[in-house]
Amino acid sequence: MPQAQISAEPALPLLLAADLQDHLMMASNDLDRLQRLLADTCDALMQRFHGAVGQLDGGDAIDAGTVRDVRRLLGEAVTALQFQDMASQLIAHTHQRLRNCADQLARDAFGADADGEAVIAPRRCVRIP
Repeated sequence: MPQAQISAEPALPLLLAADLQDHLMMASNDLDRLQRLLADTCDALMQRFHGAVGQLDGGDAIDAGTVRDVRRLLGEAVTALQFQDMASQLIAHTHQRLRNCADQLARDAFGADADGEAVIAPRRCVRIP
């Protein structure tokens, strides 16, 4: 198996690469925090959802207007849960793209090493000339 040739000069200035990687990782960490906030909100929404269902199943006499209102609110809760699911998928996708860009940046800045080139996913970020 051929040895990877170690470049004497990196494709990017190291300080620029390190700064860009820091920004990418901060954005990735922000996405992680947003994901946790969405998960907490989803948990609270589910608790309210189950509470509303419990009230409907409680056996107390409830008028038709109240039942209609509760069902509307439950429908809105389901819509909110669907939004949370889509947002979580988008966050995961964006997180992966940021990670791929950081990996690409590392490879461009540091080149190959004794272990070979960094393993990166297909390019999904803008290359810096």
